[in-house]
Formats: sequence, structure tokens, C-alpha cells
Amino acid sequence: GLLQVVKQCVRVPVFVMIRPRGGDFLYSDREVEVMKADIRLAKLHGADGLVFGALTEDGRIDTELCTALLGERIPACKCFSKHPFDMVHDPQVALETLISLGFERVLTSGCDSSALEGLSLIKKLAEQAKGRIVVVPGGGITERNLQRILEGSSASEFHCSARSARDSGMKFRNPNVAMGASFSAPEYSIKVADVAKVRTLNAIAKNIL
Repeated sequence: GLLQVVKQCVRVPVFVMIRPRGGDFLYSDREVEVMKADIRLAKLHGADGLVFGALTEDGRIDTELCTALLGERIPACKCFSKHPFDMVHDPQVALETLISLGFERVLTSGCDSSALEGLSLIKKLAEQAKGRIVVVPGGGITERNLQRILEGSSASEFHCSARSARDSGMKFRNPNVAMGASFSAPEYSIKVADVAKVRTLNAIAKNIL
């Protein structure tokens, strides 16, 4: 339902993340069936591309599962997700594997806590790719560090949330209840895409790219 609404409201391509659960990137047979069903539904309702990833227990790209998912006649863009890539045993070997599988993009923070901290590896991966796959920096990117990341990585694209917190419209509030972890975000604060941040980030990128 959300995908249908988004497609009605925007003119940019919409990529759907396929990930049936949190935690690691080892998937059971049942979770694989869920992923395949999600891919079919995403395609049916107009997704322009998919983002997903899967690893083996020894930290390598799960080529068998990725091949099976790619065989679901997915939409045009095939992007490997940031978190599984940044958990691989050898990122340079993993990059070649993704290229051989037919992925068009890979999101990465350079196997570090943020794209800024992993900048040197992102640059190495972009140089290794030589245009065969788009290496997309992501992780902790803001209007304060985007220029440094783009210039330092030679990347042509980037990924970020551009979020800010918005106060809930709720009038009555129960201060004694917190859903989920005790250190989770406040119940009456909503994370939203910040239009001003998106415009600023776009302006910075246009001056560099």
C-alpha cells in the first residue's frame, strides 16, 4: 500500500528494500519465500528497482540466493544493500562477485561506521569497479560532510536519509510507556524526510558532480 501511494506522489524512481527481518543476513527457506513474494508484489505495484542482500555464514556473498532472487524478473535497477556488503569478509572480492551476478549498484559505508570513516575503501572500490557497477556511499552523510565524501570517493551518486524529527500531533501523552527498547526514539517524535535538507544536499552534489 505504501509503495502505491509513493508512486502516485513522486516522479523519481522508487527502489524497494527486500528484507524480511532484522539481524544478520542469513535467511531460512521460509524467509526466502517471503522475499520472493515481496519481489513479485513490488514489481506488480510499480517498483522501479530493488535493494537486497544476502551473505553466507563465512561472510561472503550468497551467490545462490542472490541468483534465485535475481531470477524473479525484478525491475530494472538491482542494488545490493549497504549493511550486508559492509559485513563481508573481503569487500574487493565481494565487489567482483556482485558484478558477475549482474548487480548495477552497491551501497556501502566502506565497511566502517560511516561513509566518512570508510572513505578510503569507498574510493578503492570505485576505482576497482571502473564503471562496471556504481559504488554508492551511504551512512552518516549530511550536508556538512557530503562535499568531502563525494570529492574523496569520486562517487557519482550517494545515499542518505536526510531526516529530521517532527513532533507528534498527539495531545494526550502517556510518559510511562515506551514501545520497544528503553533507548528507542521518543514515542511522540516522528522521523520524516526533511525537504530543506534534500534541497541542500542536491545543491551541494550538483556543484561537484
